[in-house]
Amino acid sequence: MYNLKKIIFFVIKFSAYGLAVAFLFLLISDDNSLIDTSLPPFFKTNHQSFNNAVESTAPAVVNVYANKVYQEKGHSVFRDPMFKQFFEDLPQLTKTRRNNSIGSGVIMNKGGYILTNAHVIENAQNIGVTLNSGEQLQADLIGLDIDTDLAVIKINLKNPPIIPIGDSSRLKIGDIVLAIGNPYNFGQTVTQGIVSATGRKRRGISFFDDFIQTDADINQGHSGGALVNVYGELIGINTAIVSSSGGSEGIGLATPINQAMSVMNEIINNGKVVRGWLGIEAQSLNLKFEDQKDSTPINGVLITATIRNGPAENAGIIPGDIILSINENITSSPERIIDMITKLKPGTKVKIKILRGWEERDLTASILQRPAVRFLR
Repeated sequence: MYNLKKIIFFVIKFSAYGLAVAFLFLLISDDNSLIDTSLPPFFKTNHQSFNNAVESTAPAVVNVYANKVYQEKGHSVFRDPMFKQFFEDLPQLTKTRRNNSIGSGVIMNKGGYILTNAHVIENAQNIGVTLNSGEQLQADLIGLDIDTDLAVIKINLKNPPIIPIGDSSRLKIGDIVLAIGNPYNFGQTVTQGIVSATGRKRRGISFFDDFIQTDADINQGHSGGALVNVYGELIGINTAIVSSSGGSEGIGLATPINQAMSVMNEIINNGKVVRGWLGIEAQSLNLKFEDQKDSTPINGVLITATIRNGPAENAGIIPGDIILSINENITSSPERIIDMITKLKPGTKVKIKILRGWEERDLTASILQRPAVRFLR
């Protein structure tokens, strides 16, 4: 009787072990019915594929074609000052040149508004859009913002495919991302990489640089396309590459979608982005200046130049002045001044405290609309 109890206990014990092992095996298998349906779409399918992320975003990514026509005068010899005098009486010959720019764009809402890059469609006489389905449409320019290299165009299409919007502030280095666009007019292409860095600044591409850096392949024609995460959400607009050869070298830059959405909404509402402007060139203080009276360190920004007839010059600011505060907010860096001023509407009066020599002065400036800053590409 004792041996029978041991045998029964042995069978029950190892049967339980077997059931546990079988359960674990099924849990890690490809049976999707065992996967929690509350997980994001990417994790509901084969974990080796980004298919769901692409399917939810690719239909809203379009190819953008911009046709630019311009007049070019005759041969350069006729424009050379040395020879120009000999050809003054001859009629000036002109040639019509046509330049076609290729890029990408992203349909952002049911109104048919598309985000793309300003350099793709700037100065275009005609803008065409090809959907992922192959349908071709004409697009209207709503507005562009040179300072962020972003533009908004619009198509008339009933129920256009729109892209899910993510939150670029939640991006972390190492996150997997997908770049979708139209490289070299090759047709819609998806490449995969990771977030290499965030907050990349002052690359000479646009004035308000705050780029996402990725090693996902971004080539010519990708400009204006989508950078999406594995959940199938738009987190950036592909903008540029850093390359010595002109091709992808693993350094692609995308404008964060949070910034791009803000620019897009302003363009739709106002036709442009409204930013304040003071008209100064400034640099951080490299030395620890100290007040001769109380020997306290000076926190401020050194003015190296002012724009003629700009708000700063009209207020009495001159090169060599140190801006200590704007509206009683300390100015510790040129970037902080830019951030403070650009948020103000043109016409706003600001109080500026400066240090000239060892004398503090209070001045008042009237903010103007910021002129566009262009960079060579």
